[in-house]
Amino acid sequence: MEKQTQLILNAKLSRVMWQMSWPAVIAMLLYGLNNFLDGIFVGHLINNTALAAVGVTYPLAQFAQGFGTLIGTGMGAAISIWIGGNRQDKLFRSFGSINFLTILFSIAITLPCYVFAEKLVYMMGGRGDILSLGVDYFRATILGSFFWIYGLALNMIIRAEGRMKTAAWMIAVGLLIDVLLKPLFIRSFGWGVSGAAWATNVSMIIYTILGVWYYAGGKASFTTKFWSLSWDLPILKEALSLGMPGFVMMIMIVIQNIVVFNALTSYGNEMDITFFTAVNRFYILLNTPLWGLMRALQPVAGMNYGARRFARCIESYRLFAITGLLILLPFWLLVMVYPAGVMAVMIPHTLFSLQQLLDFRIYMSVLLVLPFVFMAMVWFPSIDHARPATFISLLRQVVFYIPILIIVPKYFGIHSIYVASAVIDWVIFILVIYAVWNSSRKLQMSAGVYSGS
Repeated sequence: MEKQTQLILNAKLSRVMWQMSWPAVIAMLLYGLNNFLDGIFVGHLINNTALAAVGVTYPLAQFAQGFGTLIGTGMGAAISIWIGGNRQDKLFRSFGSINFLTILFSIAITLPCYVFAEKLVYMMGGRGDILSLGVDYFRATILGSFFWIYGLALNMIIRAEGRMKTAAWMIAVGLLIDVLLKPLFIRSFGWGVSGAAWATNVSMIIYTILGVWYYAGGKASFTTKFWSLSWDLPILKEALSLGMPGFVMMIMIVIQNIVVFNALTSYGNEMDITFFTAVNRFYILLNTPLWGLMRALQPVAGMNYGARRFARCIESYRLFAITGLLILLPFWLLVMVYPAGVMAVMIPHTLFSLQQLLDFRIYMSVLLVLPFVFMAMVWFPSIDHARPATFISLLRQVVFYIPILIIVPKYFGIHSIYVASAVIDWVIFILVIYAVWNSSRKLQMSAGVYSGS
């Protein structure tokens, strides 16, 4: 632990970023491919209706990911700060609370979601064949909730230690199993959309087993009591407050998708749902390098904050955000210049209209500002100041996104969904930059170096 900590606290930040980021980016690209491959395999091995069903239903599966993110980002940020501040007592007690939260959230989500699966998919806009296929996919997915939550949380905490390469190869193993099982379960076994879900569940089981092997086997960079279960209120409060921005963001995305898919169902047709599903999956895939940078930034900002090295905290945000921009730029150019070829990867043998290609370009236009937004969402909790991230997440969804997308498509059609989404994200970018500037100024004042100008 000492060697890794000293690297993060004292080495040149560009070197720290490189060593921490490249395995984290690879890890998250691999993790993001799970979602993307569902679309590829379902679209090619079944049909466009099945792809639409998976698209409508997948946001519901993010409930489990949301709880995994809550535990993983919350405990991860806390553990980074505790490592930087040498709080061995809290590190030792941390897993009692992690295990408690995992069991609690798994029970809370699995039973009601399975029982009310049909009503939930209908709420998402599923009708007819899309509804029946969506229920099959969702029920299969939700049965793996425990492994989605625990596997994701454990891997995020490994990354919070700075062990990016370890986290990356664990994800790679899970992805390989997913890729091998998907065609087998979908076509050879004849399980259809349920087969796609079960292939991912099996990969998440393996993912969880590897995380347990790491911590239970004493391979962590800190000493902890892994096989424990406890309600440690101070640790729970700290972890949940730091993890709340990520959780709110995930839940709000689910609510956002409920609004979008209902609008597509009300004012569009099945092809509109299929098209948006493909667009959104490409958008998510292109975001995954940013998730890797976020996970690498967390221990860098958190440990330096815990060690009261505030100037490095501020500089780390700038460096990681600009790096994210440089990574996304060539992919942004590709989707802007050649949108039809990109979309044909997921929706084969389809002639796209000029309006659809324009909608795709508009939706993807915000990729260039997302690095600054995404890095801020993990940077704020890492400096023990989660409130701006939570506020911005709520503002984006509750104040802007949901009301606008309930009203606008009714009068301007489904194409307005793409325009409104892009405008909202540009506005959020401006607000995030202001919030980061304000928090940076306060950190400089705390460090005694703020000039007052």
